Amino acid sequence: MLSSLFLDMNAYFASCEQQLRPYLRNCPIAVVPMIANTTCCIAASYEAKKFGIKTGTGVREAKQLCPELKIVKARPEKYVEIHNQIIEAVELCMPVTTVCSIDELYCKLMGIERHPDNAIKLAKQIKKTIYDRVGPYLKCSVGIGPNKFLSKVATNMQKPDGLVVIQEHELPEKLYSLDLSDIPGIGRSMLRRLNKRDITTMQQLCALSQDDFKQIWESVVGIDMWKVLQGQDVTEPPLRRKSVGHSHVLPPRLRTDDAAFAVIAKLIHKAAVRLRRLDYWAGQMYVRVIYDNGQRWKVRASLGLCKDTVSMLEAFSLLWENRPTNTSKPFQVGIVLTNLLHEKSVSIPLYEGQKKRLQIAYVVDRINEKLGLNSIYYGCIQHSLKEAPTRIAFTHIPEIFD
Repeated sequence: MLSSLFLDMNAYFASCEQQLRPYLRNCPIAVVPMIANTTCCIAASYEAKKFGIKTGTGVREAKQLCPELKIVKARPEKYVEIHNQIIEAVELCMPVTTVCSIDELYCKLMGIERHPDNAIKLAKQIKKTIYDRVGPYLKCSVGIGPNKFLSKVATNMQKPDGLVVIQEHELPEKLYSLDLSDIPGIGRSMLRRLNKRDITTMQQLCALSQDDFKQIWESVVGIDMWKVLQGQDVTEPPLRRKSVGHSHVLPPRLRTDDAAFAVIAKLIHKAAVRLRRLDYWAGQMYVRVIYDNGQRWKVRASLGLCKDTVSMLEAFSLLWENRPTNTSKPFQVGIVLTNLLHEKSVSIPLYEGQKKRLQIAYVVDRINEKLGLNSIYYGCIQHSLKEAPTRIAFTHIPEIFD
């Protein structure tokens, strides 16, 4: 019996640009984080993909593959706006169970929705609603299956604008046309592990026993993989966030120590805001600087339990005093907050100074949410306000005022 409907927006960032900018429609385009030949494509339209351009292709190489390629700087705030419109459109047809990423969502089928004809009808209705209410250039692939995992797999079986149903009685034969790398959870290292056992096709993989899966995956995760490929439902464990971080490649004009300091401070501010929205506390902070000669400086600061910006900036300032000297110019900077604990697992701050700093942090957050990004900010990021703009990771959908 069918239980899941998965929706995957096709070439999402590029499709958003084609929807918003008519002159880009039907053209090969690549979306990039900045206009520079040294960066890489974070999205490519289907017209560009025909030339072999994909996510991760360097801009210089992409231009060689397709001289007519149009390079477009990413506009994350627009993609978030359209993402929210897509959610609203889907909700007009059926409830969204989980928003998986900026371009993916999952809906649980209930009652008569689980009948194949009704599930297909729902999928077509969702596609039409997105077409009518959000835009005709925002195509999606919909997968329907006996569990969430296989419905996601189904979205990759027909792109763009696909609609694929996998029913339990069709398993495992319907999966035989896929490559092993098409299966979520089979990355490069797992693929090498399978190949060492002379497993190179989906038919060979599906013929393995439950014990074989456990041995290959070297954990009970292998048993779960075996079950979902058989069409069984597996309860997903609750996710626990392990880190929050940001990085930024410095433009040539900012490849100085002072500018690098300001940009890192901006990254700390962004990460601290995210931490507070997620209701987490951080125990450690890592700071990383990569120089244009390849040298790296990576240091760690203990934060105790912290989620206020001022304490993090103070910890960073102490680290910065011991940075390497007489090196080349800073090229890329980054920070990561780790050892995270959820609010429910942490006692309230005991010291008055800590309480006041946290109160100030929340006041600054509320002002910026109400009046707009950087309406109020810390003085040390004065010269980097326009740097490190909002980026969209696949599993993180930022607020527009990030």
